[in-house]
Amino acid sequence: MSGAANYVGLNGRIVDTAQAAVSVMDHGLMYGMGLFETFRTYGGEPFMFERHLERMLRGCDELRIRWDADPQALRAEIAALLAANGLAEGYVRLTLTAGCDELGLPSSRFYERPNRIVYVKALPTPPAAWYAEGRTLQVLHTRRNTPEGAERLKSLHYMNGILGRRELDGIPGAEGAEGLMLTREGHIAEGIVANVFFAAGGTLHTPSVDTGILPGITRAFVLELARRLGIPVREGRYGLDRLAEADEIFLTGSVQGIVPVRLLRQPDGTELAIGAGRPGPLTLRLTEEYGHYTKETGN
Repeated sequence: MSGAANYVGLNGRIVDTAQAAVSVMDHGLMYGMGLFETFRTYGGEPFMFERHLERMLRGCDELRIRWDADPQALRAEIAALLAANGLAEGYVRLTLTAGCDELGLPSSRFYERPNRIVYVKALPTPPAAWYAEGRTLQVLHTRRNTPEGAERLKSLHYMNGILGRRELDGIPGAEGAEGLMLTREGHIAEGIVANVFFAAGGTLHTPSVDTGILPGITRAFVLELARRLGIPVREGRYGLDRLAEADEIFLTGSVQGIVPVRLLRQPDGTELAIGAGRPGPLTLRLTEEYGHYTKETGN
């Protein structure tokens, strides 16, 4: 079957995708008041599901969306959607919109009736070369915008990411690359859909959350794994020169996991091989450790 889903979950009901709808008065549509999480399954089980729900609930507190998450019911709904769409494994997007309210900027009251949408589709199949050899990281002109609140939420305000994707798609020679966005000050931020790590002198580095990046679920898990393995870790503000001098670079995301980077590509098309031009020892070590957890989940 194609990647498109025939059925989605809408407020706990499995409905035909073509018939699924929310009101035009939903503040998710009118003002972008809503959140989403994307993750994948292993063995039909959503990976690091509770962590995704915890992040969504933190966002609900900031957006004043009252939602009592029921992990057991959501797991059952995801399993039913996989079956309805003929999938053994899937890419899952859980979306929560604020729900209907009157026209006008909302007051301090809570949204009491959010809409919940669960969408599943076939897992994308990244090229095997991404993991065996590494991917290209393309530096973009599009800057990562600052968060609208205290911390970047995985919210329905996604124009910045779309602009980055459009720029990347228009760059000759950047096919298959991930785009790297910098902050307004020129610090390394994150990829369009991935967090960024680099290793130098045996220490693992990643931009700190106070740069305005998304506090990624896989990012946090990889930091935990590194510390357990005794790998020194630093979070901070880094210039692009630190990536150019790095021994290793890799990307993290909930669907793709850990993806090594072999080339750093500047906006003018200049390419720089990272390390030996293949996955480095820290990347391989963390990838192996990460794989232990995905295999356990899939059993």
